[in-house]
Amino acid sequence: MNLSEVNLPIASFSPLYEQIKAMILASLQAAEWLPGDAIPSEMELAARYAVSQGTVRKAIDELAAQNLLVRRQGKGTFVATHQEDDWQYRFLRLAPDSGEKFHLISQFLVCQQTKASEYVANLLKLKAGDPVIYIDRVQSFAGQPVVFEEIWLPGSRFKGLDLNTLNDWHGPVYALYESQYATHMVRAEEKIKAVSADEGLAKYLQVTVGAPLLSVERVAFTYGNKPVEIRHARYDTSEQHYENRLN
Repeated sequence: MNLSEVNLPIASFSPLYEQIKAMILASLQAAEWLPGDAIPSEMELAARYAVSQGTVRKAIDELAAQNLLVRRQGKGTFVATHQEDDWQYRFLRLAPDSGEKFHLISQFLVCQQTKASEYVANLLKLKAGDPVIYIDRVQSFAGQPVVFEEIWLPGSRFKGLDLNTLNDWHGPVYALYESQYATHMVRAEEKIKAVSADEGLAKYLQVTVGAPLLSVERVAFTYGNKPVEIRHARYDTSEQHYENRLN
């Protein structure tokens, strides 16, 4: 494939490396290379697209900066995956005050098909009433529940997902989405605010009614900027904190 054979999804005056970046991204969207796979070398991609290695390198650098690709010294460039330890909590900004390594244990409580409310449908780019999968789970750290989550997924994309599948899965749930539903989360948007625990949250998180919690609503997107998950989490931050690095 070379530039003369491709109808680029971007304007012709875009820098050449941006055009190569768009074609590599199109291959990722088309699942030519799956999460965890090595992509062709810079030399192979340069020959494929009939451009210089420097142009390919700059395109890959940008995709790596966006956490879509991962460079490994002496091994090559790989499609990012949530299967890797360093990526399991990529979108989770909760961290223990103690500085301990954070390892959460999940217990899924509910997984059922329902109809999208107008609010859920709007965030997932669906129609109100379309089928969605609704999930509840509690995540614990050192034996103490610290996160209660409600999750909504498009029913058409996640057909067959049930409570047994979730509880039998021992890795991060985003890795389940990758391996079973060909859905790789590439970015997320969050809204954060302080809330008080009602009776239900107090029971799930083993706190008193009225205890302060952090509410985090996340919409996660796959390739092509498609929203594929809503996650509304409430964090007990009595011994944890929300950590973010700004640059």
